[in-house]
Amino acid sequence: MATGGWGPGPGPGQPGGNGPGGQGGWGAPYGPPQGNPYGTPPPQPGPYPTPNQPPYPHPNPYPYGPQPTRPAARRRSGCLSFGLIGALLRSTSRVAKRLFGQGDDLIVDRTVDNVQTLRTVLGALATVALILAYNANPNRWEDAAWQGAAQLVIAPFVLIVAAPLVIMGFIYYAPPHLRPHLRSRLRAPLKSVGWYVLTLVVMGGILVPTALTVNADDGKDWWEYALAFASLAVIVWGIPFFFMATLYSARSAFNSAQVHPMLPPVLTLTLVWVFAAMNVIGDGAPDGPPVVQFCSTLGGPLSVTAVSLWELRRMRTRFGVTLRG
Repeated sequence: MATGGWGPGPGPGQPGGNGPGGQGGWGAPYGPPQGNPYGTPPPQPGPYPTPNQPPYPHPNPYPYGPQPTRPAARRRSGCLSFGLIGALLRSTSRVAKRLFGQGDDLIVDRTVDNVQTLRTVLGALATVALILAYNANPNRWEDAAWQGAAQLVIAPFVLIVAAPLVIMGFIYYAPPHLRPHLRSRLRAPLKSVGWYVLTLVVMGGILVPTALTVNADDGKDWWEYALAFASLAVIVWGIPFFFMATLYSARSAFNSAQVHPMLPPVLTLTLVWVFAAMNVIGDGAPDGPPVVQFCSTLGGPLSVTAVSLWELRRMRTRFGVTLRG
């Protein structure tokens, strides 16, 4: 009987046929070949280590051995002192800005701020140049420093006296239908003035009795200890706060912009000309040629006047703020 090529294979272990050596007529297509002439190949190392083998030869987490540790930095007393002083100044500045600084809903013009800063720097440089060139007084730097500090301290009191007159003029010049609105906004500057006066009263009410009554030689009562502790608090925190309050009060003119945005430039004009008159009456004209005397006496007030008038013009042209609007 014909098998169509599927008869018995030629023999065992040879392909072909369907005998004992051939499976299905094609031999053994699956499985390893019989009698590999090259032997069993050695196991190839894989790209990853075995699960039981650590990734590094040393159990230390660093592949190059233990790393040296840096000793803890020792805090020095000088850094601690500067940190305490910085925290104290930030605290006083934060409270003073909250009480005497301008609000967030006012006009902010960075160009005007930059020009004012530039004018201040140029004015200081001109003052230094005039002192170096024409002032032969050996105490010239000390006198200039005391004069600047005195003007800074006097400025809030000049504003307390002059600001009501200027504000009354603003309210009187405004249209009749806007006058009640302007009067209703006087609460912010009055509150700032009240806080400033209260600060002076509290500081004076603590320091003056302490200086007059507390004696370090005799025995102290409980109220003397209380006064000494309160005086220490005023010296440590109150005096820096008063300095910051003076700066913010002079800059914001006791929050007068809450009444009208044009009030701070006008009050700045008033303040600078009052100081110019006080300097001429008290010290007279400085030494030097007439041109130098004119620039030293009127250069500062005229430059401040020019910047203030330019600021008023920018308010009118860029922000639509008018004196009667």
